[in-house]
Amino acid sequence: MLVGVGAGVASGLAAFFLLGADPRLERFIRYATQPAGQVFLRLLFMLVVPLIFSALVLGVTGLGDLRRLGRIGLKTLAYTVVVSAIAVLLGILLVNLLHPGTGMSEATRAKLSTGAAERAAALQGGTLPRTGIDLLVQIVPDNPLRAAANGDMLAVMFFALLFGIGLSCTPGQPARRLAETIEGLYDVTMRLIGLVISIAPYGVACLLFNLTAQLGWEILVQLGRYVGVVVLALAIHQFGVYSLSVRLLGGMSPLRFFRGIQDAMITAFSTASSNATLPTALRVAEEELHLPPHVSRFVLTIGSTANQNGTALFEGVTVLFLAQFYGVELTLAKQALVVLVCILGGIGTAGVPAGSMPVVALILGMVGVPVEGIGLILGVDRFLDMCRTTLNVSGDLAAAVVVSRGEQPGT
Repeated sequence: MLVGVGAGVASGLAAFFLLGADPRLERFIRYATQPAGQVFLRLLFMLVVPLIFSALVLGVTGLGDLRRLGRIGLKTLAYTVVVSAIAVLLGILLVNLLHPGTGMSEATRAKLSTGAAERAAALQGGTLPRTGIDLLVQIVPDNPLRAAANGDMLAVMFFALLFGIGLSCTPGQPARRLAETIEGLYDVTMRLIGLVISIAPYGVACLLFNLTAQLGWEILVQLGRYVGVVVLALAIHQFGVYSLSVRLLGGMSPLRFFRGIQDAMITAFSTASSNATLPTALRVAEEELHLPPHVSRFVLTIGSTANQNGTALFEGVTVLFLAQFYGVELTLAKQALVVLVCILGGIGTAGVPAGSMPVVALILGMVGVPVEGIGLILGVDRFLDMCRTTLNVSGDLAAAVVVSRGEQPGT
């Protein structure tokens, strides 16, 4: 990925300074690098529907333990939704305050945005979201297959959540076999995403070449501001929100909490995978934080997929940054839509490296932001993925502390 980033940026800058507005450069972008980048983005979009459907269904069926664990499951679900909402709102607030995507000259922005709206519309494959009461009504699909074909992802998410609830409440072996089939769909989709990500260096090189050949150094300044805002938001949530939650809701000293989970944080940062960090998180929860095993195992297992605060925050910041970058005005209604989808995306995003990229792509398409901007993000995503995974794992352990309060071992 780093080689792809370096090659794309270096060659793009060279083309910018040597050729400038030369028609040959424009033809090369139009007929070579731009189509290659678009194919890469389409491969991501191709996998969005099976990924979101299978991940949300499996996440809800995993919460079927609500019936067995009662208050533990309800506390976990409530905490997950509230803290994920806080994470997304924090990220969106910082983007609106600091405006990392603004500052570009109007001439440059107009040049960059030429044809971008059309390409975004072609990728998203559907209409822009409704607002107000119509939006609430249309979330419930009359035909889930048509909703998927039209790119109406909120309707697909609603159907997946409802399907998961029905599956978790249905006893018998046929229902269990269906759950295993959906798990197989999830595994296959994740395998395909892994293959797509394996060619990401080439896609990223093409996308970054397009941007740097058109904008020069200006694009790198904007990218640095974006990274700074994401890291700032993650740090505030990590050491501010989590400290308050473990102290006020969990009754534990924040200093003791962060000392106890440092092994899990290091593992999360190095692997960029919540799933890969799960064994370490389970160990520190029992050995360092001394949480009841039946609580920590339930919360951390569910949380590795369904409680990804860092991912939700990252998605919200990224969408608003790219909206500012391309000069797309997002109304309060559309920003509220971003918040809602990011919360759901935090539940349905795979706990593996770059697992949030398909969700970011679909949100961009939903709110009318040019989807090719994701190439700019992919250039620095590995580092940001490591940072947000650390927040995800810390959030799972903070949730375990909060849920464990008042619970007796073995109850």
